[in-house]
Amino acid sequence: MSRITRRDFVNKSVQGAAVLAAGASVRSAARGESANEKVVVALLGAGGRGRHVMRQMAALENVECKFVCDLEDSRGGGAVAELEKIQGSAPKFTKEMREVFDDKDVDGVLIATPEQWHALGTVLVCQAGKDVYVEKCISRKIGEGRKMVEAARKYKRIVQAGTQSRSGPYTFAAREYIKEGKLGDVLYAKVYNMLGSVYGGYPLRKPADGNPPAGFDWDKWLGPAPERPYNSAAHRNWHGYWDFSGGNSSDGIHELDLARMALGDPPHPNSVTCVGGRWRYDDDGQMPDVHIVSFQFDKMAITFENTGFTPVCTKTPGNIRAGKEFPYWPQNSTRIEIYGTKGMMYLGRHGGGWQVKVAHGKVTDQQFGDVPDKWHVPNFIDCIRTRKLPNADVEQGHLSACLEHLGNIAYRTGNQKLVFDGVTETFVDNDEANQHVKSAGRKQ
Repeated sequence: MSRITRRDFVNKSVQGAAVLAAGASVRSAARGESANEKVVVALLGAGGRGRHVMRQMAALENVECKFVCDLEDSRGGGAVAELEKIQGSAPKFTKEMREVFDDKDVDGVLIATPEQWHALGTVLVCQAGKDVYVEKCISRKIGEGRKMVEAARKYKRIVQAGTQSRSGPYTFAAREYIKEGKLGDVLYAKVYNMLGSVYGGYPLRKPADGNPPAGFDWDKWLGPAPERPYNSAAHRNWHGYWDFSGGNSSDGIHELDLARMALGDPPHPNSVTCVGGRWRYDDDGQMPDVHIVSFQFDKMAITFENTGFTPVCTKTPGNIRAGKEFPYWPQNSTRIEIYGTKGMMYLGRHGGGWQVKVAHGKVTDQQFGDVPDKWHVPNFIDCIRTRKLPNADVEQGHLSACLEHLGNIAYRTGNQKLVFDGVTETFVDNDEANQHVKSAGRKQ
């Protein structure tokens, strides 16, 4: 049997999915008649996050996971066993995305692959006439994100980004509080992602290239990412490589997206600048461990303090995320501070709630928070049935992802100030920066 190359796989996937989309109507396209109609879903990428979200989907009433798709037998088999316990029947395990795309029963697909597959996977699923839940960060490039939006609109698909804070009741309340003018005019916001380590680990030493594990298709795993020899560090710690991820910023997308939501979803900033570097270790790591980004809007500035070296700042612990208390804000690693002419708001991601303070630390308003996954996942399933836009629609997912990309591009081009044209989504008079905008794809 002849070997199917990555180019063959991508080309045939696009062609086959387009035929499906152009043919007889897909079940999900006609939804809306019954809120109790069964929804069939599939999982692409059976890592920890994908399994976590799919367990929540499969536990919902009248939802069935039919496929688990992964390139590794152990991961796929583990997901199948977990889901069988939840839904009473075992999903089919496959290593071929096309099998998922071609199945007319499948209504929605959860994409939880490494990030290089997020954009292409979303486009292929949309072309196949199915809806998408795509994990963060939804894209690696500005151009990729725009293609995702275009595909969702062209094929009339629901595409939900995995930025679950957009479904939290406390985050809706924070946005309404600011919209009503209770903070006054908001002129500045600080977004924090100050973690104890960046993706890739410390120190990062790249081992020698070698052969992939038996039965593992490295070429297919790379997908649209640039071709490279197999390397265990790139495979297992893919978050630490520009070819596969936005690095620490890909975790910070949660805070960047939540800040945009709370501020009423402003459009693209006019310019971006940054300072920083990989300073803690002299190693093989590509990502900065100090990355301080500034965005300028028409009458507002946002800073993004993205670090990976300090153990002093920690994420909100689980008992506070789901409890009735607030984090210790000054050392909370994932907080947002929103400054208005009447007061300032502390806002937590994935729970933690919010508090408004005025002079001398006096709290004037507050609301406890809870982990928003339990609203975000059902929102996707509800939108498959109703065809309403989801809480984290791909358009807002793209605009928020662009903040991550802008900060990374400013860093990768030498910590320079970049002027951005939000209409064309390109940089003004900067060819070097614009090379990082293009939709990424391996040369044929």
